[in-house]
Amino acid sequence: MKYWLIGFGCLISFLSVAQQRVASETYIDANYFGGQIALHNNDVLHLITGRPEGFIFSWNKKTFGNQAWQQRYNYPDYGLSFVYQDLKNDVLGNSIGLFAHYNFYFLKRRIMLRVAQGLSYNTNSYDKIENPKNVAFGSDILSSTYVMLNYKKERLLDRFGFQAGLTLVHYSNANVKAPNTSINTIALNVGLTYNLGDEVLEYIDTDTNKKFTESIKYNLAFRGGVNQSDVIGSGQFPFYIFSAYADKRLGHTSAIQFGADVFFSNFLKELIYYQSVSFPEENVSGDEDYRRVGLFVGHELFINKMSLITQLGYYVYYPFDFEGRTYIRVGLKRYFGKTFFGAITLKSHGAKAEAVEFGIGVRL
Repeated sequence: MKYWLIGFGCLISFLSVAQQRVASETYIDANYFGGQIALHNNDVLHLITGRPEGFIFSWNKKTFGNQAWQQRYNYPDYGLSFVYQDLKNDVLGNSIGLFAHYNFYFLKRRIMLRVAQGLSYNTNSYDKIENPKNVAFGSDILSSTYVMLNYKKERLLDRFGFQAGLTLVHYSNANVKAPNTSINTIALNVGLTYNLGDEVLEYIDTDTNKKFTESIKYNLAFRGGVNQSDVIGSGQFPFYIFSAYADKRLGHTSAIQFGADVFFSNFLKELIYYQSVSFPEENVSGDEDYRRVGLFVGHELFINKMSLITQLGYYVYYPFDFEGRTYIRVGLKRYFGKTFFGAITLKSHGAKAEAVEFGIGVRL
């Protein structure tokens, strides 16, 4: 419960600011959470020794329909979250993270779904001398996601409100550096909200269902980053991906995609050589091509200037067997005007991540 007290203290520290004439569309919340690490991989069994707990402190800005996308998504909130988690294991240490999030509402705004993405710092990552048992985190900086599903009621007592529900917190470095089995925490949470204004603004409701049409668009994208195979100590290597695809908007919020990827994954060079000299039973000659070519279908969900992409691909050129012929890509795009975009995506084979991809592209 000490973490709840810390979070509550953070909430109280903002009250002096709240007494000023601050815009009523902003509010803060503080949540305590406690739960259990999920056994998604037997390799992390020795790391599940207690019940992790922590707190989430957030700043939120409401939307009221001034833009059409806000009305289409039932007036979501957006904001920033700070998350502290004690993983209740000396090998795993603690995690401290900063996130950007959206809050989506259902059932007369009584149910809130928060989706948050950010970066976390782990205090006790893998070290072959000092901490060899931490197979979950091979690096200090982790990609992190949390999802919160809450019952929420604002302004129960003046500006104070209440929320409670379920939270899932995920930490992984996406194979930027081995090891990387990742950790998922499933938790219950309870918290308070505090509105930073007195008056309650009204929601704007206009006709946002006008028919939307757009011709097929053609996209070119370049992605890159660094990653490593699961062989600890095998080294980090750059990778490059060239993508071309077409998309067709189905309406204001959705588009379908079809295209191709060409992968230049240099970590596979090292892995091919390693297997050829260390595991003759694998029948790897060492001359296999490290490049791959895939075809994919996908979907894009547009939220203002941001979009969420999900893609399912299949390698049609696959000279070296690595984690199977199908792959998944999920991530975020940010449009700059109507032509250019940036993207951060995660490529995986099932639940096993291969890389975090940083990309730029054009939509013509």
